Order: sequence, then structure tokens, then C-alpha cells
Amino acid sequence: MGKIAFIFPGQGAQYRNMARDFYEQLPESRRVFEEASRVSGMSIESLCFEDEQRLNQTRYTQPALFTANCAVLKAVEQQGLKPDMTAGLSLGEYCALTAAGVFDFEDAVQVVCSRGIYMEEAVPEGAGAMMAILTRKEIPMEEICEKVPGQVVVANYNCPGQRVISGDRQSVETAAEKLLAAGAARALPLKVSGPFHSPLLETAGKQLFDRLEGVKMNAPSIPFVSNVTAQKEADPEIIRELLGRQVCSPVYWQQSMEYMIANGADTFVEIGPGKTLTNFLKKIDKSVKTYHVEKIQDLEELKNIETAG
Repeated sequence: MGKIAFIFPGQGAQYRNMARDFYEQLPESRRVFEEASRVSGMSIESLCFEDEQRLNQTRYTQPALFTANCAVLKAVEQQGLKPDMTAGLSLGEYCALTAAGVFDFEDAVQVVCSRGIYMEEAVPEGAGAMMAILTRKEIPMEEICEKVPGQVVVANYNCPGQRVISGDRQSVETAAEKLLAAGAARALPLKVSGPFHSPLLETAGKQLFDRLEGVKMNAPSIPFVSNVTAQKEADPEIIRELLGRQVCSPVYWQQSMEYMIANGADTFVEIGPGKTLTNFLKKIDKSVKTYHVEKIQDLEELKNIETAG
């Protein structure tokens, strides 16, 4: 029998009114929002349902999206569906770690609030950029980026045909031009406030590691796959270090999914706004079954999942 993996989206998936139907119709999901608001000292409900401008500002995006993901997760758990492994893209790792019992929800909210501030403040607004590079053939992206003056790196390995570059704005734009000249199909600027997953965020990574020093972290109750190593990590101290590195290291998402599939995952449930990760999976391996839970009616689909139990 195959295994079920829960996966969680990261920054960029947020939109106004995400998870609102869960908040309004399910008491257990509403409690997630109320607890996050109490712990963070700000109204997460207002952020998610009313304040679109702040919702797209990193220091607010991160606690808002984390809460929305966890509110949907709570509804999925109420259905009795249990994962055999878990992973999350960038910010989504904190949802995966909460699902695996590594963090208490309250601690995770506080850490995510700090993470958003550190990442926002690491580089002056407008100085950094990220671009998705779409390709139909193999291009030596790392090699091309290395030859560009300034700072630009491949930051996300999302799926075949899609990578993301990140760095200072001028270098990212120059690299994009060179990649297009080398045969890339398209270069799409991302709506983010900084050069995430690049060495320019090393300061934020160190701050985050220091912040995590005082936070209780348990061994995962189910296998957790890290963005940084693209493999299972079970030691809380190693996970702590990887979370510090994650903000300034590449996200090996495609490799993480391939690792999970190689280790028996054949059913993936994307929990939270959008279908970005589901779409990536269809390009990584068409043979796996994918579900996504974004709206309350999506819970019905989960009844079709055959559990190993």
C-alpha cells in the first residue's frame, strides 16, 4: 500500500479571504485563527480577510499564510486522514513541522512572525528580486548565474522546466537576459519583497537560528523532508540548523518530491491556498495521485483516498 504525503505551499500562495470558509463554518479551524491572533498580538482574521495590502507584505504574509494553512490542516485532520510523511515549500515547512509535532502551534506562530520580520529587513525594499525561469530544454543555469557580476543564484528547483533565480535586482535582470539568450522560454518576475533563498539573506538566517535556540523542538512523529537536504531529517537539532540555513539556501523542491516518491509516497495532499505544488507534482511524476484542499468542499474529495490503515 502506498503512502500519503501532506505538503504545504509557501509565500506567494496567499490571497484575500483564503481559508475564510473554514473559519466561518468549522469551530476547530476558527480556533486556529483565534489562537494565532492571540499569540501574534495582531488580528490574523483582518489580515487574511480584509487587509490585502498588508497581506502581501512579508512580515504579515508569513503569519497569515501559516495560520490559513494550519486552519485547513485542522479540518483535514478532523476527517481522520493521517499523513505518512510531510514537507512544505519554504514557509510551508513550518506547517509541515507543526503537522509532524516538531513545533507546538503557539511556538510556530511566534517563530514565523520573527522570520517574516528578519526576511523583510535583511535587504532594503526594491534592492532584491526573484524571477521564475521557464525552460523547455536543459540550460546550465548555475554556470550562467555564476558569471554574472553581483549576486544571483538559482534559489528554487520547483519542477522540470521551472527554476527561480534570486539576488540583487540588477544581477537578476542581467542573468534573466542571459538565460533567455541561452534558450530559456520565459522569465517571470515574482511578487516578493526580497531576494529569498539567496546568500543576501544570510543575516536573516543567523537571526532565525538564534531565535530558534530558545524554542522547544521535538523529534518528528512522521518523516519530515527538508527543503535544504531533500531528504528525511529526524534530529531536532539538525532541523533547527536547517531552518536557519533555509532562508538563504536553495529550495530543492523537485528533489524533495522525488525523494518522497522513491520512499513510497504515491498520494499527495496539498493543504492551503492554490494548486502550485499540485501543478509542480504533475510535472515531476504524472503517476502519483494528487489532491488539494483549499475550500471546504474539497474535503469531500479526501474520502476517495485509500489509507494504508
